[in-house]
Amino acid sequence: MLPKRFPDRDEIAAVRAEAEQLGPGEEAGSKRRIAGRVLGRREMGRLVFLDLVDRGGRIQLLCSRERTGEVDVHLGDIVGATGFPAQSRRGEPSLAVDALEVLAKIRAPLPDTFHGLTDVEQRHRKRYLDLLMNEETRTLFLTRTAIVTAVRRALDEDGFVEVETPILQPRYGGAFALPFVTHSNELDRDMYLRIASELYLKRLIVGGLERVYEIGKDFRNEGISFKHNPEFTMLEWYEAFADYRDTMLRIEDLVERVTREVTGGTVVSFRGHEVDVKAPWRRVRFVEALEEQGVWSRDAGELRALLQARDVDTSNDPTWAKLVDHALTRFVEPNLIQPTIVYDYPIELSPFARATDADPAIVERFEYYIGGIELGNAFTEINDAEEQAERFALQQAERAAGDVEAEEGDPDYVEALSYGMPPTGGLGLGIDRLAMVLTGSDSIRDVILFPALRDRE
Repeated sequence: MLPKRFPDRDEIAAVRAEAEQLGPGEEAGSKRRIAGRVLGRREMGRLVFLDLVDRGGRIQLLCSRERTGEVDVHLGDIVGATGFPAQSRRGEPSLAVDALEVLAKIRAPLPDTFHGLTDVEQRHRKRYLDLLMNEETRTLFLTRTAIVTAVRRALDEDGFVEVETPILQPRYGGAFALPFVTHSNELDRDMYLRIASELYLKRLIVGGLERVYEIGKDFRNEGISFKHNPEFTMLEWYEAFADYRDTMLRIEDLVERVTREVTGGTVVSFRGHEVDVKAPWRRVRFVEALEEQGVWSRDAGELRALLQARDVDTSNDPTWAKLVDHALTRFVEPNLIQPTIVYDYPIELSPFARATDADPAIVERFEYYIGGIELGNAFTEINDAEEQAERFALQQAERAAGDVEAEEGDPDYVEALSYGMPPTGGLGLGIDRLAMVLTGSDSIRDVILFPALRDRE
């Protein structure tokens, strides 16, 4: 019978650090117990050398048959070892083993332990093998965890309250996207996996919580790309008595703080560029950004002609709003390498943002970009029930014109606003995309443990 537990275990990294303080051939006097997976085996006379790996590091096991007996261990077995920190005669940090226990036997052959698991498709489909074989993958996902921890710490320190809102919703809203639909047998009604947490979080602002945030899963029934996965992690926060300019300052500060905590500085390498996230970031108005690329017009026919003249397929863009968003994504976004805030959007693109004082056709919304990809979106939120109802009606006109992703409306949310919501700034940040930037990963699949994948043919 294999053991059911291995208590009083030390981390390999800590034992290795002890061994590094010794000289070649020396052995410490304090006994240690470590456990992990065997990923290397070499023999030299009466000595067996095993490479043992846990989530935090790797160490060599010195197994003298005089101390341990025969070493009946295979590559991939999970073992527990008891012994003393030591250095081999060649100066390799090690554990001189007195007792070795097999805790779990491997039943399938590992990939080549020298080259690791290199096939990208296999790494995504069999993440357990990727983590097992590739130290850089383990490091990446531990870094992702550190990113989320740092985000939480920063918001908690700034007086925000973390909350949870429904994932299964009777109505979907808060973004332009198609939902996943399921059915509740008990309620006898269709339900939707949320595409955003926005409308529920703002109900909490109405309720007086003033500063709230949620880090959770959103689901959008849309395409898969290097920056899109149907299931993804989103941070949303809402802050009473603030507007989009306050929110610009807060997101700059948050990203800089998190980057410093996780990487030790503000410069990261992403998609072939050295990017400095130190505040302040560049700011450019939406219309100016499109004018710089020669793809701005308020007329749908003219804008469609401009895009088609540059070999853009507009067949899936039935409205002016879809056309102008396509123009931004195609011609502006890829050029925003250093951190950039694009702000003041047309009202057609933003059903939840308040209008600017200067122009009622422009709203106080911004998106922010790093390394040529959008990281998130923010508004000065509408806090008047009648105005919000009018915006929902505007979205219904967009749906009637063929935009299936336009907002359907939410009467209960409008009712919540009728009780009064203070001026509020709100923001969404894609955690997966932030992880891409801070780990230098080219694909969102690399920073999601179990990404959505098509079936093999």
